[in-house]
Amino acid sequence: KDFSLSNEKDAHASDSDENSERGNWSNKGDYLLSMVGYAVGLGNVWRFPYLTYQNGGGAFLIPYTLMLALAGLPLFFMECSLGQFASLGPISIWRILPLFQGVGVTMVIISTFVSIYYNVIIAYALYYLFASFQKVLPWSDCFSWADEFCSKIRLVSDCNATLHGEIIHANYSFITSNNLTCMNGTINYKPVQFPSEQYWNKVTLQRSSGLDETGNIVWYLALCLLLSWMIVGAALFKGIKSSGKVVYFTALFPYVILLILLVRGATLEGALDGIEYYIGRQSNITKLMEAEVWKDAATQIFYSLSVAWGGLVALSSYNKFHNNCYSDAIFVCVINCVTSVFAGFAIFSILGHMAFVSERPVSEVVDSGFDLAFVAYPEALSKLPVSPLWSFLFFFMLLLLGLDSQFATIETLTTTIQDIYPEVMKKLRMPITLGVCILLFFLGLICVTQAGIYWVNLIDHFCAGWGILIAAVLEIIGIIYIYGGNRFIEDIEMMIGKKSRVFWLWWRMCWFFITPVLLMAILVWSLITFSPPTYGSVLYPAWGTAVGWCMIIFCVIWIPIIAIVKIVKAEGNLCQRIVSCCRPAANWGPYLECHRGERYSHIVDPKKEKEHEIPTVAGFVY
Repeated sequence: KDFSLSNEKDAHASDSDENSERGNWSNKGDYLLSMVGYAVGLGNVWRFPYLTYQNGGGAFLIPYTLMLALAGLPLFFMECSLGQFASLGPISIWRILPLFQGVGVTMVIISTFVSIYYNVIIAYALYYLFASFQKVLPWSDCFSWADEFCSKIRLVSDCNATLHGEIIHANYSFITSNNLTCMNGTINYKPVQFPSEQYWNKVTLQRSSGLDETGNIVWYLALCLLLSWMIVGAALFKGIKSSGKVVYFTALFPYVILLILLVRGATLEGALDGIEYYIGRQSNITKLMEAEVWKDAATQIFYSLSVAWGGLVALSSYNKFHNNCYSDAIFVCVINCVTSVFAGFAIFSILGHMAFVSERPVSEVVDSGFDLAFVAYPEALSKLPVSPLWSFLFFFMLLLLGLDSQFATIETLTTTIQDIYPEVMKKLRMPITLGVCILLFFLGLICVTQAGIYWVNLIDHFCAGWGILIAAVLEIIGIIYIYGGNRFIEDIEMMIGKKSRVFWLWWRMCWFFITPVLLMAILVWSLITFSPPTYGSVLYPAWGTAVGWCMIIFCVIWIPIIAIVKIVKAEGNLCQRIVSCCRPAANWGPYLECHRGERYSHIVDPKKEKEHEIPTVAGFVY
């Protein structure tokens, strides 16, 4: 097939673009905010504050900052440089090392799986957002949907008391009827659930008993899911030209809301207790002796920056060639980490107030993940005056945080299609983008059944875990050891100009040694400490765990398959074939001729020569 590109303009490209075929960002702000929006997601709000509290408070910031410098930044800078240098998405970029093209495929498939359940979480936020438009928040009390275990306060079950000089153990009704008082430290409480917890399980999710019991599709969640996909489709209909404008709102407005929540939280009684738990007198420096803390810091940085998902390569591929990707990488990483710390204050100040009101220690109120976002925090907000307003703001913030990460993930998928079928994408960008959204909506319907939350948890447990780690380890080994770290540094210098040896010393140390070792350690650790998935106290059936394993195998299996296909297609004996697949393809280099200079003057023009690249994952079409 001849992939000659006609001169008609893509919706992606405008006259001012340096790269008229693929298009570029309209300006630097679009790119930086898209990157910030992609990196700053739900994890910054619902995972980081909890990890900090769990791992020694303020002391956790030490391993967190170190891991940012040693594992996060080097990978982030590497991916941004890669995408910008060749102006290609996460699969086509592997012209740099054809043997490893499967790594790109793995990244794209994992991004697809994640985009399916991530939008379901956005749908939950939408549901709560709409539920907040009521005078009395529906989870503020035990209404008609509640059962006998629902209570806003802790109920005493039994305790010890003194009767006629003797210590007796009696149930609470006996104690109160005889006007006795419970002795300190002997009180047992009934197992009660807060209204917000019952509302989340019984009303929002209509949660079934486990993965075995699928139940019906929860229609209002399905509608919220449809709405969230419509928002994503609308923002991306012109690719980066439209999403680059939407992110000015979706990436910046969460900061306004965080600030409002923080100011409101800080003025409440008990806020200081919460913040001291998060970062303060309760900090425990001895925690740094535990390996678990360092592992948590490394994994949090790794997932928080969204490295190895393919999105960074895709977004950076629309940059102009001489853009300073080095300062961009540092800017986005620092903003991301500062946001996490800042969010912690907003979360813990309000949780501190809730602990104060319900007369419980902060440690009993704190949670992470779904339980923080949809149980603990809504519960805390329902105790404030004008609670519907605060609730609306909080869920609006979750919605925006989720959306801009989702924009970039879908952009990764469309960029991949763009690189493989540029002709088709040029004419049909809108229908293809909408088609992707519709397909993913239907795939996500299993996640809005009554067993939906178990599916969301399952995909998260398997796909978002090691698949990404495996891709990251192979990516850094392939580029630094096989392609050549020094050669890669020369490529970067073509974009950002010559730098001194001292400048590169740190990056060389990280790329050649520290980062790969750290990533390998996290990967091995997470394999050793693997536990079957659970949701709260609900165990998964054996077939559920098997489905999880099948998902992760399906993601990773393309790495060996594509490597074998490449070797089979190459010429010569086995050794020569492997060596030729470890060399960059003939069309590897800067996308535009004017940037190739001396080093890449020999390049085979990608428009005329398609080289042995795999166009699609399914079926090798020629």
